[in-house]
Amino acid sequence: MNFFSISDIENLTNIKAHTLRIWEQRYGICVPKRKESSHRFYDSEDLKEILRIAHLYHNGHRISSIAKLGKPDLERLALNVGGGVSTYEHYLNRLLEASIDLDQCRFEEILTEAIALKGFDKSMTEIMYPFLKKLGLFWLTGHIIPSQEHFASNLITHKILAETDKLPRVEKAKSNRTVILFSPEREYHEISLLYMNYLLRKSGVFVVYMGVNVSIESLEYYCTYHPADELYFHLLTNFTKLDQATYLEKLSTSFNQKKIFCSGASLEKLPILPHNVKFLGSATEFLAYANGI
Repeated sequence: MNFFSISDIENLTNIKAHTLRIWEQRYGICVPKRKESSHRFYDSEDLKEILRIAHLYHNGHRISSIAKLGKPDLERLALNVGGGVSTYEHYLNRLLEASIDLDQCRFEEILTEAIALKGFDKSMTEIMYPFLKKLGLFWLTGHIIPSQEHFASNLITHKILAETDKLPRVEKAKSNRTVILFSPEREYHEISLLYMNYLLRKSGVFVVYMGVNVSIESLEYYCTYHPADELYFHLLTNFTKLDQATYLEKLSTSFNQKKIFCSGASLEKLPILPHNVKFLGSATEFLAYANGI
Protein backbone atom coordinates (compact mmCIF):
# COMPACT_ATOMS: atom_id res chain seq x y z
CA MET A 1 0.00 0.00 0.00
CA ASN A 2 1.20 3.53 -0.81
CA PHE A 3 1.13 6.35 1.72
CA PHE A 4 0.78 10.05 0.90
CA SER A 5 1.17 13.24 2.90
CA ILE A 6 -1.21 16.16 2.53
CA SER A 7 1.48 17.92 0.46
CA ASP A 8 1.53 14.97 -1.94
CA ILE A 9 -2.26 15.14 -2.27
CA GLU A 10 -2.06 18.89 -2.91
CA ASN A 11 0.48 18.41 -5.70
CA LEU A 12 -1.39 15.54 -7.32
CA THR A 13 -4.92 17.02 -7.21
CA ASN A 14 -4.30 20.80 -7.40
CA ILE A 15 -6.33 21.27 -4.23
CA LYS A 16 -4.59 23.37 -1.56
CA ALA A 17 -3.76 21.66 1.74
CA HIS A 18 -5.67 24.41 3.57
CA THR A 19 -8.75 23.67 1.47
CA LEU A 20 -8.46 19.92 2.13
CA ARG A 21 -8.39 20.59 5.89
CA ILE A 22 -11.48 22.81 5.63
CA TRP A 23 -13.33 20.11 3.70
CA GLU A 24 -12.34 17.56 6.31
CA GLN A 25 -13.57 19.72 9.19
CA ARG A 26 -16.72 21.09 7.54
CA TYR A 27 -17.93 18.17 5.42
CA GLY A 28 -16.20 15.09 6.83
CA ILE A 29 -14.54 14.23 3.50
CA CYS A 30 -10.87 13.82 2.55
CA VAL A 31 -10.19 12.55 6.05
CA PRO A 32 -6.67 11.15 6.50
CA LYS A 33 -5.75 8.11 8.56
CA ARG A 34 -3.33 8.11 11.49
CA LYS A 35 -0.28 6.00 12.16
CA GLU A 36 0.52 4.80 15.68
CA SER A 37 2.84 7.79 15.89
CA SER A 38 -0.22 10.00 15.26
CA HIS A 39 1.18 11.18 11.92
CA ARG A 40 -1.61 11.75 9.41
CA PHE A 41 -1.49 10.07 6.00
CA TYR A 42 -3.62 9.12 3.01
CA ASP A 43 -3.54 5.73 1.29
CA SER A 44 -4.15 4.71 -2.33
CA GLU A 45 -7.93 4.46 -1.90
CA ASP A 46 -8.02 7.92 -0.32
CA LEU A 47 -6.05 9.34 -3.24
CA LYS A 48 -8.42 7.84 -5.81
CA GLU A 49 -11.44 9.26 -3.99
CA ILE A 50 -9.88 12.72 -3.68
CA LEU A 51 -8.94 12.67 -7.38
CA ARG A 52 -12.64 12.16 -8.17
CA ILE A 53 -13.70 14.89 -5.76
CA ALA A 54 -11.11 17.27 -7.20
CA HIS A 55 -12.21 16.53 -10.75
CA LEU A 56 -15.84 17.36 -9.95
CA TYR A 57 -14.83 20.45 -7.97
CA HIS A 58 -12.61 21.75 -10.81
CA ASN A 59 -15.53 21.25 -13.19
CA GLY A 60 -17.95 23.46 -11.28
CA HIS A 61 -19.63 21.13 -8.80
CA ARG A 62 -20.18 22.59 -5.34
CA ILE A 63 -18.23 20.85 -2.60
CA SER A 64 -21.32 20.82 -0.37
CA SER A 65 -23.11 18.72 -3.02
CA ILE A 66 -20.12 16.47 -3.65
CA ALA A 67 -19.83 15.75 0.10
CA LYS A 68 -23.34 14.25 0.14
CA LEU A 69 -22.48 11.61 -2.47
CA GLY A 70 -21.77 8.03 -1.54
CA LYS A 71 -18.76 6.33 -3.14
CA PRO A 72 -20.75 4.65 -5.97
CA ASP A 73 -22.46 7.93 -6.89
CA LEU A 74 -19.19 9.84 -6.64
CA GLU A 75 -17.50 7.46 -9.07
CA ARG A 76 -20.47 7.46 -11.46
CA LEU A 77 -20.71 11.25 -11.53
CA ALA A 78 -16.96 11.67 -11.98
CA LEU A 79 -17.07 9.31 -14.97
CA ASN A 80 -19.88 11.28 -16.59
CA VAL A 81 -18.94 14.86 -15.72
CA GLY A 82 -19.35 17.29 -18.60
CA GLY A 83 -22.32 15.56 -20.18
CA GLY A 84 -20.37 12.41 -21.00
CA VAL A 85 -17.49 14.18 -22.77
CA SER A 86 -14.33 13.33 -20.84
CA THR A 87 -11.81 16.11 -20.35
CA TYR A 88 -8.05 15.71 -20.54
CA GLU A 89 -7.85 16.05 -16.76
CA HIS A 90 -10.35 13.26 -16.32
CA TYR A 91 -8.42 10.89 -18.54
CA LEU A 92 -5.28 11.76 -16.60
CA ASN A 93 -6.95 10.96 -13.27
CA ARG A 94 -8.34 7.69 -14.58
CA LEU A 95 -4.89 6.66 -15.80
CA LEU A 96 -3.47 7.44 -12.37
CA GLU A 97 -6.10 5.25 -10.73
CA ALA A 98 -5.41 2.36 -13.12
CA SER A 99 -1.66 2.68 -12.50
CA ILE A 100 -2.08 2.64 -8.74
CA ASP A 101 -4.13 -0.57 -9.10
CA LEU A 102 -1.83 -2.05 -11.79
CA ASP A 103 -4.97 -2.65 -13.85
CA GLN A 104 -3.70 -3.27 -17.37
CA CYS A 105 -7.09 -3.81 -19.05
CA ARG A 106 -8.53 -0.59 -17.62
CA PHE A 107 -5.36 1.38 -18.47
CA GLU A 108 -5.41 0.20 -22.10
CA GLU A 109 -9.15 0.89 -22.41
CA ILE A 110 -8.67 4.47 -21.19
CA LEU A 111 -5.78 5.07 -23.62
CA THR A 112 -7.75 3.62 -26.52
CA GLU A 113 -10.80 5.72 -25.65
CA ALA A 114 -8.72 8.91 -25.38
CA ILE A 115 -6.96 8.32 -28.70
CA ALA A 116 -10.24 7.53 -30.47
CA LEU A 117 -11.83 10.74 -29.17
CA LYS A 118 -8.91 13.18 -29.16
CA GLY A 119 -6.49 11.71 -31.68
CA PHE A 120 -3.06 10.29 -30.90
CA ASP A 121 -1.05 13.54 -31.03
CA LYS A 122 -3.31 15.50 -28.68
CA SER A 123 -3.65 12.51 -26.37
CA MET A 124 0.13 12.31 -26.16
CA THR A 125 0.78 15.99 -25.42
CA GLU A 126 -2.31 16.76 -23.33
CA ILE A 127 -2.81 13.49 -21.43
CA MET A 128 0.13 11.10 -21.52
CA TYR A 129 2.92 13.60 -20.87
CA PRO A 130 1.12 15.29 -17.93
CA PHE A 131 0.27 11.82 -16.65
CA LEU A 132 3.89 10.71 -16.79
CA LYS A 133 4.92 13.92 -15.03
CA LYS A 134 2.57 13.15 -12.15
CA LEU A 135 3.66 9.53 -12.12
CA GLY A 136 7.24 10.76 -11.88
CA LEU A 137 6.26 12.81 -8.85
CA PHE A 138 4.95 9.62 -7.22
CA TRP A 139 8.22 7.86 -7.98
CA LEU A 140 10.53 10.66 -6.85
CA THR A 141 8.72 11.11 -3.54
CA GLY A 142 8.94 7.37 -2.84
CA HIS A 143 5.22 6.75 -3.09
CA ILE A 144 5.21 4.48 -6.11
CA ILE A 145 7.23 1.34 -6.61
CA PRO A 146 9.27 0.85 -9.80
CA SER A 147 6.90 -1.83 -11.08
CA GLN A 148 4.07 0.72 -11.24
CA GLU A 149 6.18 3.18 -13.20
CA HIS A 150 7.34 0.44 -15.55
CA PHE A 151 3.79 -0.84 -15.90
CA ALA A 152 2.44 2.50 -17.15
CA SER A 153 5.50 3.48 -19.18
CA ASN A 154 5.57 0.17 -21.05
CA LEU A 155 1.89 0.38 -21.98
CA ILE A 156 2.38 3.90 -23.33
CA THR A 157 5.50 2.77 -25.17
CA HIS A 158 3.47 0.06 -26.91
CA LYS A 159 0.92 2.66 -28.03
CA ILE A 160 3.64 4.90 -29.50
CA LEU A 161 5.21 1.96 -31.33
CA ALA A 162 1.82 0.90 -32.69
CA GLU A 163 1.13 4.41 -34.02
CA THR A 164 4.64 4.65 -35.48
CA ASP A 165 4.19 1.36 -37.33
CA LYS A 166 1.18 2.86 -39.12
CA LEU A 167 3.33 5.54 -40.74
CA PRO A 168 4.70 5.10 -44.25
CA ARG A 169 8.38 4.33 -44.62
CA VAL A 170 10.60 7.38 -45.16
CA GLU A 171 13.23 7.03 -47.87
CA LYS A 172 16.52 8.77 -47.08
CA ALA A 173 16.96 9.97 -50.67
CA LYS A 174 13.62 11.79 -50.53
CA SER A 175 14.12 13.43 -47.13
CA ASN A 176 15.79 16.82 -46.67
CA ARG A 177 16.90 15.94 -43.11
CA THR A 178 18.61 13.00 -41.48
CA VAL A 179 18.34 12.96 -37.69
CA ILE A 180 20.05 10.59 -35.25
CA LEU A 181 18.00 9.94 -32.10
CA PHE A 182 19.61 8.61 -28.93
CA SER A 183 19.91 8.99 -25.19
CA PRO A 184 23.26 9.25 -23.36
CA GLU A 185 24.93 6.34 -21.63
CA ARG A 186 22.96 4.94 -18.70
CA GLU A 187 19.85 6.94 -19.56
CA TYR A 188 17.08 4.41 -20.16
CA HIS A 189 13.92 6.53 -20.27
CA GLU A 190 12.74 6.16 -23.85
CA ILE A 191 9.23 7.58 -24.22
CA SER A 192 10.23 11.10 -25.31
CA LEU A 193 12.74 9.61 -27.74
CA LEU A 194 10.11 7.29 -29.22
CA TYR A 195 7.61 10.12 -29.52
CA MET A 196 10.13 12.33 -31.30
CA ASN A 197 10.83 9.41 -33.65
CA TYR A 198 7.08 9.22 -34.38
CA LEU A 199 6.78 12.98 -35.00
CA LEU A 200 9.83 13.19 -37.25
CA ARG A 201 8.78 10.22 -39.34
CA LYS A 202 5.28 11.67 -39.60
CA SER A 203 6.89 14.85 -40.97
CA GLY A 204 8.81 12.87 -43.60
CA VAL A 205 12.20 13.06 -41.88
CA PHE A 206 14.64 10.17 -42.22
CA VAL A 207 15.44 8.98 -38.68
CA VAL A 208 18.30 6.85 -37.43
CA TYR A 209 17.04 5.48 -34.12
CA MET A 210 20.07 4.55 -32.00
CA GLY A 211 18.00 4.06 -28.84
CA VAL A 212 18.99 4.39 -25.20
CA ASN A 213 22.36 4.13 -23.43
CA VAL A 214 24.43 5.28 -26.42
CA SER A 215 28.05 6.37 -26.09
CA ILE A 216 29.56 9.28 -28.00
CA GLU A 217 32.03 6.80 -29.51
CA SER A 218 29.13 4.81 -31.00
CA LEU A 219 27.70 7.97 -32.52
CA GLU A 220 31.10 8.89 -33.99
CA TYR A 221 31.49 5.43 -35.50
CA TYR A 222 28.07 5.62 -37.17
CA CYS A 223 28.64 9.12 -38.55
CA THR A 224 31.99 8.08 -39.99
CA TYR A 225 30.20 5.85 -42.49
CA HIS A 226 26.72 7.40 -42.68
CA PRO A 227 26.25 11.18 -42.99
CA ALA A 228 23.62 12.84 -40.81
CA ASP A 229 22.47 16.45 -40.45
CA GLU A 230 21.33 16.58 -36.84
CA LEU A 231 21.49 14.81 -33.51
CA TYR A 232 18.70 14.78 -30.94
CA PHE A 233 18.85 13.35 -27.44
CA HIS A 234 16.69 13.38 -24.33
CA LEU A 235 17.99 13.32 -20.74
CA LEU A 236 15.29 12.99 -18.11
CA THR A 237 16.57 11.81 -14.75
CA ASN A 238 20.37 12.04 -14.73
CA PHE A 239 20.48 9.55 -11.88
CA THR A 240 24.06 8.77 -12.97
CA LYS A 241 25.08 12.34 -12.03
CA LEU A 242 26.37 13.07 -15.52
CA ASP A 243 28.05 16.47 -15.74
CA GLN A 244 25.69 17.89 -18.34
CA ALA A 245 27.85 20.89 -19.27
CA THR A 246 30.95 18.72 -19.80
CA TYR A 247 28.93 16.19 -21.77
CA LEU A 248 27.48 18.86 -24.05
CA GLU A 249 30.91 20.34 -24.68
CA LYS A 250 32.31 16.94 -25.62
CA LEU A 251 29.31 16.20 -27.85
CA SER A 252 29.56 19.61 -29.47
CA THR A 253 33.28 19.19 -30.14
CA SER A 254 32.84 15.68 -31.55
CA PHE A 255 30.10 16.87 -33.92
CA ASN A 256 31.18 20.45 -34.46
CA GLN A 257 29.62 20.70 -37.93
CA LYS A 258 26.25 19.27 -36.94
CA LYS A 259 23.22 20.77 -35.25
CA ILE A 260 22.46 19.18 -31.88
CA PHE A 261 19.05 19.39 -30.22
CA CYS A 262 18.18 18.18 -26.74
CA SER A 263 15.34 18.09 -24.23
CA GLY A 264 14.64 16.80 -20.74
CA ALA A 265 14.25 18.07 -17.19
CA SER A 266 17.92 17.46 -16.36
CA LEU A 267 19.02 20.07 -18.91
CA GLU A 268 16.60 22.88 -18.06
CA LYS A 269 18.88 24.91 -15.79
CA LEU A 270 22.05 24.98 -17.85
CA PRO A 271 22.91 28.69 -18.27
CA ILE A 272 25.11 28.42 -21.38
CA LEU A 273 25.01 25.94 -24.25
CA PRO A 274 27.66 25.26 -26.91
CA HIS A 275 27.22 27.14 -30.17
CA ASN A 276 25.65 24.24 -32.07
CA VAL A 277 23.36 22.97 -29.29
CA LYS A 278 19.74 24.05 -28.80
CA PHE A 279 17.54 23.06 -25.86
CA LEU A 280 13.86 22.35 -26.56
CA GLY A 281 12.24 23.51 -23.35
CA SER A 282 8.54 23.45 -24.15
CA ALA A 283 5.99 21.31 -25.96
CA THR A 284 5.71 24.05 -28.58
CA GLU A 285 9.47 23.95 -29.30
CA PHE A 286 9.43 20.14 -29.26
CA LEU A 287 6.67 20.01 -31.88
CA ALA A 288 8.13 22.85 -33.93
CA TYR A 289 11.47 21.04 -34.18
CA ALA A 290 9.76 17.84 -35.32
CA ASN A 291 7.91 19.78 -38.00
CA GLY A 292 11.06 21.60 -39.19
CA ILE A 293 9.81 25.05 -38.15
